Amino acid sequence: MRTAWDYIRGIGGAAAAAFQFLSRLPVPLTLDYSGGLFRRSVVFYPLVGAVLGAILWGAGAVLQAVLPPLPAAAVLLALWAALTGALHLDGLMDTADGVLSHRSRERMLEIMKDSRVGAMGVVVCVLVLLLKWSLLTSIMERGGGLALLPLVLLWSRCMMAAALVCWPYARQEQGGGMGSLFAGLGFRHLTGAAGLAAVLTLSAGWWTGGAALLPLLLALPAAAAAGCALMGAYLHRKLGGLTGDTYGAINEGVETLLLAVWVGMTGL
Repeated sequence: MRTAWDYIRGIGGAAAAAFQFLSRLPVPLTLDYSGGLFRRSVVFYPLVGAVLGAILWGAGAVLQAVLPPLPAAAVLLALWAALTGALHLDGLMDTADGVLSHRSRERMLEIMKDSRVGAMGVVVCVLVLLLKWSLLTSIMERGGGLALLPLVLLWSRCMMAAALVCWPYARQEQGGGMGSLFAGLGFRHLTGAAGLAAVLTLSAGWWTGGAALLPLLLALPAAAAAGCALMGAYLHRKLGGLTGDTYGAINEGVETLLLAVWVGMTGL
C-alpha cells in the first residue's frame, strides 16, 4: 500500500524528470527512468515552461534596462535557446528537412533520423528565430514588460503533451524510440497538464493585475490549441503520426504563434 510519502516522492520524481528532459536547468537527482515516469512527467510540462518563462522574464527586465530593444531581444533569444539546449530547435530543423523534402513517408522519417542538418532545416530555423527576435523586439520597443513570457512557454509545452496524446507515434513499426517511452499515455495525463496550465495562467493573471489582460489570457491558450491542431494534423497526414522531432517543431511553432498573438493584440 502506497503511503502519502510515496505519493509525494512520485510527484517530485515526475516533476524532476520533466525538468531534466525539457531543460538544461540543474536538477541534481538520479532518477530511475521508466515508461511510467515519462508518462507522469508529461503532466508537469507546463510547469517547466512557466519556470523557464519566469527566468526569461527576469532576464528580459535586466536586458531592457541596459540595452536597446534590438540587442536585448537577441540576447534574450540566445538565453531562451540555451535554457533548453536548443532541443526544440533541433526537432524543428529535423522535421523541416524531412517533411519539406517531399519524399515518401518512409524516406521522410529516415531523413529526420539523420543527425546532419540540411538546407531546409537551416532555412526554417533561421526564419523562425528571426520572427521570434522581431516579435520580442516589438514588445520591448513598445515599452511593455515581458510578464506574459511564462504563459507563452507553458502553453507551448502543454501542446506538446496534447500532441503526445492526440496523435499516434509514427515509428511504431520500428519499435523502441521515443514512442515506447510514452506508450500508455492517456487523456488523464493531458487533463493533468491542461489543468496545471490553467491554474498557472489564472495565477499569472492575478499576479500581473488581472482584468486588462483577460483577453490575452483567454486568447493565448485558444491560439495554442489551434496552432497545435493545425500542425499536428498536417504532420500526421505527411508522416502517418508524430515523432520526437515533430513535438519539438510543434513547440517552436506554438511559441512563435503566441508571440505573434501577443504583439497583435497589444497593438490594437
